[in-house]
Amino acid sequence: MDLYFSPLACSMATRIALYEAGANANYLEVDPKTKVVQNDGSDFRSVNPLGLVPTLRTDDGAVLTENAAILQYVADRFPTAGIATDPGIERSRLHQWLCFIGTELHKGLFVPLLDRKAPPEVKTYTLGKGLSRLDYLENYLRGRDYLLDHFSVADAYLVTVINWTMATPPVELAKWPTVKTYYERLRARPSVAKALAEEFELYKAEIARHKAAA
Repeated sequence: MDLYFSPLACSMATRIALYEAGANANYLEVDPKTKVVQNDGSDFRSVNPLGLVPTLRTDDGAVLTENAAILQYVADRFPTAGIATDPGIERSRLHQWLCFIGTELHKGLFVPLLDRKAPPEVKTYTLGKGLSRLDYLENYLRGRDYLLDHFSVADAYLVTVINWTMATPPVELAKWPTVKTYYERLRARPSVAKALAEEFELYKAEIARHKAAA
């Protein structure tokens, strides 16, 4: 399968899930500004017209988009990895957390803060509304190692999103010590540590490439 990704973007969650599963995949880097696939110089929009990562091409050629859908596909595709859940209420809990992370944290909180073109008043409004989501997460994670009773694709997504606090100074993890401990614990997990190290190096190369082209 092919995973189209950009360094340190939400697509890193799928890389973590694939590493957890010990699965083979082709990792195709997409420049977030030009939408050029770095591996072959092709236009990523011919694969996903929206130009958004992650995008996954399965072994049978089907193209999947949207982070939550891709993560659930990977979890189901590799059941022995233990990153999914059984059908029933636990599967619904997994859906719940993927939706929460995607809407309340990813799009609701971090995207406006990371958008350099967003007006200051938008960022102020976002912080006023969005930090309560971290309060909720702080209270939920007390006494828990993971979002469910084991590491799942929801945790892969959450640690990816929390990692963006490095680029959003107004969101200081020290204010949410349980979330900070969770993040630090997951950063040490082999699949997460490997993904972070690899994508950080690619991110630095991306920044250097843009500076050279400016």
